[in-house]
Amino acid sequence: MTAERSALLGLTAVSLLWGCNYVISSYLLHGFSPIMLSFARISITSLFLILVGLFNGGLRRPTMQEWALLAGAGIFGTLFNQTFYFTGLHHSTAANASLIIALVPVATAILERIFLKESFTRGKIAGALLGITGVIVIVIGGKGGFGITTGDLYLLIAMLTQSISLLYIRKLSSSMSSYAITIFSTVIGSLLMLPAASGEGILGHTVVSHHVWLWGLMAIAGIICQGVAGFWWNKGVAVVGAGTAAMFMNIPPFVAILVGHWVLGDPIYATQLIGGVLVLLGVLTANRKTSKLGIKINQLSSKTG
Repeated sequence: MTAERSALLGLTAVSLLWGCNYVISSYLLHGFSPIMLSFARISITSLFLILVGLFNGGLRRPTMQEWALLAGAGIFGTLFNQTFYFTGLHHSTAANASLIIALVPVATAILERIFLKESFTRGKIAGALLGITGVIVIVIGGKGGFGITTGDLYLLIAMLTQSISLLYIRKLSSSMSSYAITIFSTVIGSLLMLPAASGEGILGHTVVSHHVWLWGLMAIAGIICQGVAGFWWNKGVAVVGAGTAAMFMNIPPFVAILVGHWVLGDPIYATQLIGGVLVLLGVLTANRKTSKLGIKINQLSSKTG
C-alpha cells in the first residue's frame, strides 16, 4: 500500500471516528451529567497526550506569553466550550451538534475580521451567509416544527467559544507546533474543568455511572476518537496536503446524522439535511484556499464531541 493511499484511508477513518464521536457523547450522557462527562473524558485524553509527549519528546517549556495564550485557549476552547457543548448536547441531538459545530471555520473567519482586521473576501462573505443561513434552518426547524431549543442555543455558544479559542491558537502557531499546542492546551483545559466539575457536585447535579462498560466507552472515545485520531489527521495532512485533507471535514456531520439515527433512534429531519448542506457549502466557500490556520482549526476542533 502506498503512503498516499494509507494517508487517505487514515483520513477517512478520522472522519468516521469524529462523526461517531458526537453520537458516543450523546449516548454517554445517559449515564453521566454533562460537566462530569466533559471533565472525565478530557482528563483521559490529557493523560494519553501526556504519555505521548513523554514518550516522543519534542516539547519545550512555553514562554510566559505562550502560557498566557494557552490559558486563553484553555478557558474558551475547553472550559467554556466543553461546558456549553455537553450541556447543549444533553438537550439536543448529535446531528444538530455536529452541524452547528461545523460552522466553526466560518465563525472564526468573522472573528478574525472583527478582532484581527483580516481581509474579508467575497468568498468569505458568501460562505458566512450560507453557513449562518444553514444554522438558522437547523435550529429553527430541527424538531419538525418551528422553535429554537435551549440545547441548540448552548451549542451555538459552544461553537462561538471554540472559534474564539482559535484566535489564541493562531497567535500560538507562530512559535509552537500544533503537536505542542494540542498537548499543552488539552492538559490546561482539563485542569480548568476541575472547578466546574466540583461546582456541579456541590450543587448536587453530578451523575456518575456505575457501569464499567460506560467508563470503558468513555476511555475509548477519549483516547481513540480524540487522541489517536488527531495524530492520524496530522499524518494525513503531511502526506496528501492541506487542501485534500480539508475535504474530509465534510464527512463527520452526516456520519453523526446517520449513526445517531441507527444507534440512538434520533429522527432525521429535512431541515437538518438542508441546513447541513448550507453549512458545509458555506465552509467550502469561505475556505477555498486552505490556510495553515484552517488546518490547525481542524486539528484542534477534534476536542469537541
